[in-house]
Amino acid sequence: MKVKQLHGWNVGYDDARELQNKLRTDLILHDENLPDTIRTIAGADISYSKNSNVFFAAVVILDFSTMEIIERVSSSGIGEFPYIPGLLTFREGPVLLKAFRKLRRVPDVIIFDGHGISHPRGIGLASHMGLLLDIPSIGCAKTILVGSYDETGNKPGDYSPLIHNDEIKGTVLRTKKNVKPVFVSQGHKIGLEKAVDITLSSCRGYRLPEPTRKAHLAVNEIRLNQVR
Repeated sequence: MKVKQLHGWNVGYDDARELQNKLRTDLILHDENLPDTIRTIAGADISYSKNSNVFFAAVVILDFSTMEIIERVSSSGIGEFPYIPGLLTFREGPVLLKAFRKLRRVPDVIIFDGHGISHPRGIGLASHMGLLLDIPSIGCAKTILVGSYDETGNKPGDYSPLIHNDEIKGTVLRTKKNVKPVFVSQGHKIGLEKAVDITLSSCRGYRLPEPTRKAHLAVNEIRLNQVR
């Protein structure tokens, strides 16, 4: 799978912020190049041990109708960039892209365990990776980064808008009854309504949608096998 070379990764804090502000202007926040019938969907996740700078990444491609894995790749590498909230793409992005380059197939859409535009500078992991991969991407995060919202209903599919600076930056989506909601936002080349619909359609009784849930299981298995 090809990756666009939009910038280097050997950057400092100020340069990273400047890159985010520049790249944000290239984001497409409506459905583009998204097929009428989605056949494949990818999920991506990162894992690392506490007090270790060795990162492991897994990307899985699933059949959208069955949510069965049809391809799985992984990679590992050293996380060179320090942990700074709002700049996690610069810490996790290089090893994630290393895994994406191994894919034989190109998925129709990707869900990332992270934020899209619901981010202090409007370009979280899902948006940044979407630009580099040039594929419709969705952010589905477990915790809020910016914004406020009204409490959602308790039924799967209930949601509330996530508001930041008087703008809708995502949706707080209930995916399972009596379980905390997830935070869905546009990454790149997708509208919010479609992002929510795809996320909800990817759920199979768990809080997380299957693409990121299975990527999470895969990367933790890989990490544990490597450190034994």
